[in-house]
Amino acid sequence: MSSKASIPDFGKALRAVRLERDLSQEDFYEVSGRTYVSRLEHNGADPSLNKIVQLAQVMGTHPLTLLTLAFCGKGTPAEVERLLDGVKEEIASFKDLRLGRRDRRRPGQ
Repeated sequence: MSSKASIPDFGKALRAVRLERDLSQEDFYEVSGRTYVSRLEHNGADPSLNKIVQLAQVMGTHPLTLLTLAFCGKGTPAEVERLLDGVKEEIASFKDLRLGRRDRRRPGQ
């Protein structure tokens, strides 16, 4: 088994949203080459988080939309709702989440 992490169906989600927005692979020329977009859509490459943000901007969508669809299988409203409910519950379970604030504790304390 490979230790490399990948996003299960990112290519499928990217292609679906791209087609929904009536965009060609060439429309991504400012952020990526057509060959790379094709590789992403065929699961031949794994995008960085920065690349996901850039691709989403070209499509006029939020990066979480692409990631949500990638983790949902068919992307039905019920699947999306279940996934987002799970994410909400997980975030709510954090006891001391500190986004944007430095942890003042020193290692080992």
